[in-house]
This record gives sequence, C-alpha cells and structure tokens, in this order.
Amino acid sequence: MIKANVIRDILAQYKKHGWNLRRVLLLPETKENLFDSLKTLFGEVPIEFAEINAAWFSRPSANKREAWELRHLSEVPFALFETFEENIDKDVLREKLSEMETNLKEKASKNG
Repeated sequence: MIKANVIRDILAQYKKHGWNLRRVLLLPETKENLFDSLKTLFGEVPIEFAEINAAWFSRPSANKREAWELRHLSEVPFALFETFEENIDKDVLREKLSEMETNLKEKASKNG
C-alpha cells in the first residue's frame, strides 16, 4: 500500500515541472488508509474510487495541445502520456482518458 509521504513526493515532482493535478483514482482500501491525509494531499481535486491508485495531471503542450499524464501511484515510477488538441470534444477526451486508465490498470497488473 502506498504511503502518504510517497504520494506527497510524486505530487511535488509533478508540480515542480508545471503539471496540474486534475483527478485522483484510489482503491477503496487506499482511500480508507489515507483518509486523514486526503485533504492535505489532494486539496479540492476530485477523488474517485477505482481499480488502481493513480493520479491525472495535465499541462499545456506545444502546438496548441494539452498534455495529459496518468501516473500510477506506487514507489515504482510508471505513467502513460498523451497529448490532445486543446479544443477536443469533452466526451471524446473523457473516452480517451478512460482508455488510458484501462491500459494503466492492465499494465500495472502485469507488472505486479
């Protein structure tokens, strides 16, 4: 189970490089374990129950695109990255991000 201090370090690293935390995905047991730290770790960022511990980050990218990165919340650095047109339809974006979540979950389960 990931510890609050590891999550804090991950968030700090992303913030240092200009990424904005957009959404957090947590296993129910992780959310329960971190309950007292959720507000200090994630502020007002939406937290959703999920089948994996992960955090969504975004930042502006080149050529009027927006970069999105889904970082697995674990001590082993692993993330999926994609850029999208800044004017992408919100439903299409949600679908693409959902696909990335599925891919991360599959890759993480293969790697233990």
